[in-house]
Amino acid sequence: MNAQQLREAQAPLREEYKADPDAARTLVRARGDFRDAGVTATVDGWAGPVRAGLHRATGGDGSDACSGDMLMDALAACAGVTLRSVATARGLTVRECRVSAEGIFDARGTLGVSREVPVGVTDVVVRFELDTDADDETLGALARATERYCVVGASLATPPTIEVRRLPGD
Repeated sequence: MNAQQLREAQAPLREEYKADPDAARTLVRARGDFRDAGVTATVDGWAGPVRAGLHRATGGDGSDACSGDMLMDALAACAGVTLRSVATARGLTVRECRVSAEGIFDARGTLGVSREVPVGVTDVVVRFELDTDADDETLGALARATERYCVVGASLATPPTIEVRRLPGD
């Protein structure tokens, strides 16, 4: 897809959302359950079920996916798509790209060892290594636009609402 094709694909959506802002509100979701044994939750992902469990740092044995790593997967994917979209829209040629997302979580927080230690992933860095002819100023602008428009990255700034309810009929 080139810049013109991207603009053509997005133009009717932009017009619709300007005319009807509610139409832009788009549901994204993940679903899972406790179908597998142990302290796990199995999520039905795009590539099939993923069983998440405790990280080794919190008592797991390493055989299950770590939800923190899954968060970094989602962040790298979203930032990658966002950067590629911005680069395409700006007509920048990227011959090759490597993206990584890394963060740190302090297990003392999630294990309740210390209330002073935050629970969650901190010090998150998304890094892109690009094969491109773009200059440093252009790369900086690309980074800022990617940070601004990456849905997953922006979502990390606002904690989610957690609801716990009984199943119907219980």
